Amino acid sequence: MSWDPTVDEPGTDPETHMVVISEAQEATTAGIYGVIISAAVMAAAHQPTVPATVVAVLVTLVIYWAAERYARIVAERIHVGHRPRWHSLRQQLTGGWEMVTASLFPLLVLMIAYWFGATQRTSIFWALITSTVLLCIAGWRVGRNGRLTTRERLVSSAIAGVFGLTMIALKSILH
Repeated sequence: MSWDPTVDEPGTDPETHMVVISEAQEATTAGIYGVIISAAVMAAAHQPTVPATVVAVLVTLVIYWAAERYARIVAERIHVGHRPRWHSLRQQLTGGWEMVTASLFPLLVLMIAYWFGATQRTSIFWALITSTVLLCIAGWRVGRNGRLTTRERLVSSAIAGVFGLTMIALKSILH
């Protein structure tokens, strides 16, 4: 069976023939990506202070957000064959912020742990544990919304949690 560009598949834009995903799906994707990126920065960064670590995470996430949005705009230009319309530009530049905002809870845990006297290293570990829990919860929710069995949901949650555990291991090895 060959793909006919004149026949649209369900879930595709009839004008561009590109896959269309819901805003909720897009937000969830960006949020998971943001938690993984923020955990990676916390694990690998050698910042001298907790506030510097928070700034490094936020700056990195904003750069990733901007790069991802830019790539989407350029891809639209390449695949649609014309300049993106204002509506599309506005949608791209106002979307995907979950990549940044999803990391705020682990960063809050990082700052609170530090303010209550934990060392920078311990505070970062608490933030990484928080990130891992958030990823496990996301994996569990994927299973629930995907109508998976309890066993499959546990596997989904475990796979998501591996990202966080990898960051914890990375932090342990690097520092």
